[in-house]
Amino acid sequence: MRHALRTKENKGWPSLALLMLSMVLMTSCSLGGKPSYKVNQYTLEYISPFSKELTSIKELVKVEQFSVAQTFNTSAMIYKEGPNLRNVDPYHRWRTKPGEMTAEYLVRDLRNCGLFRAVISYDDSMETRYLLEGEVDEFLEVSEKDGRKAVLGLNITLLDLKKRETAEKVIFQRDYKVVEPYPEKTPAALAQGMSRAMEKISRQIILDLQDAVKDR
Repeated sequence: MRHALRTKENKGWPSLALLMLSMVLMTSCSLGGKPSYKVNQYTLEYISPFSKELTSIKELVKVEQFSVAQTFNTSAMIYKEGPNLRNVDPYHRWRTKPGEMTAEYLVRDLRNCGLFRAVISYDDSMETRYLLEGEVDEFLEVSEKDGRKAVLGLNITLLDLKKRETAEKVIFQRDYKVVEPYPEKTPAALAQGMSRAMEKISRQIILDLQDAVKDR
């Protein structure tokens, strides 16, 4: 009788051992694997500041791909929270890098305003008289005592490629900077503030371009 009972108990050990092994493997996988999380991506969004309101000139302009100061040459959202302190949010990012975004929206706005006969992107081989270059100097949130602000800084250079001498090619070179406050401490609020900043800079750039080329 005891032998039969012992045999019955021994038959249950393989099943129990298999169950325990399965639990250990499942626990190891759950601890060792990286948790998945959603990364939200933001972009600029605003209505073009002009819509066929400017007098067109019979010239073409090419907008080069904008360069970016190395600190801001990333799709990460950058936050300045103190002197020499810069942080990023791993769960919220820009859809593309600042140089690509600002150049794309300026191309869109220039096409909508009708200032030039055509606006050509940097990857087009078509020859143009004017060349517009740019560099993003600042693209971040700044947190100060009076609140949070989106800071956008651009340096723009307009060249006349018909001129032979290098010095004569530069029609103008200017720095543009807009500081746009917003109340909420959210990535969406930063994106909205940066959109308003880009709209204001785009408007001023277009007005300056109109003054620069209207008498040429």
